[in-house]
Amino acid sequence: MATAKTKTDKKDRGLSAGERVEAHLRKAIYAGTLRPRQRIIEEDLARELKVSRGPVREALLRLERDGLVVTTSRHGTFIRDISFTEIGVVFRMRAKLEGLCARYMREDASIDPYNLLEPVLKRLKAAAEKNSEDRFFHADMELHRTIWKASNQPLLYGTLDLVMNPYIFMIARAYSSQVPMDRRFEHHERYVKMLLKTPIARIEEEVERYFSGVYTQTFDRISPFPSFALHGWSADSKDGSAIRQSRL
Repeated sequence: MATAKTKTDKKDRGLSAGERVEAHLRKAIYAGTLRPRQRIIEEDLARELKVSRGPVREALLRLERDGLVVTTSRHGTFIRDISFTEIGVVFRMRAKLEGLCARYMREDASIDPYNLLEPVLKRLKAAAEKNSEDRFFHADMELHRTIWKASNQPLLYGTLDLVMNPYIFMIARAYSSQVPMDRRFEHHERYVKMLLKTPIARIEEEVERYFSGVYTQTFDRISPFPSFALHGWSADSKDGSAIRQSRL
């Protein structure tokens, strides 16, 4: 099974064999080298990384716990697939939870949201000017995680970090990359301005409205994927959902 380069990175030195296998697989999944529904053959991976099958199984158990792989008794272990329905659920959860984070951030008098978010927004702009998808991707994750952390609510941050893991960001990027990068930066810039200026009493609603728009612009323009409204995000399962799911 060909994945990523097997040369050990400096930061991977000192890890156990299982941790090295896990790090190797995560990099391959996030980089897109391993694709959804692709099978992982334990013997091949063990041979490639020069480890026994024990560390491979240990790594796969942790990856399954984090929702990155799926194991079935009859067919083996596969990179997790994600349906359009699941993406819709993820966006809905993210909108509500990030809205709560934004509210807590704004309510904390010890935090200056402008000074907190402006440097990250500048990195996003620099990535857009360089037309670097990789830099933009990481700056995008950094911006939103900065908001989550600024809530000072570990439960909220932990839940969002689990829901919006890099794999989910990667899936979203696969679709959003079809939108010009300068337009994507403008969307983020408007989002930050909204976070800074919207009255606290309305911030959660506005964050939900923003993500509703992102969802529509990212997915509706690419396929006939059902959109959702701010209140009661609708989804019509009669308009070809099986076809849409098979495309992912």
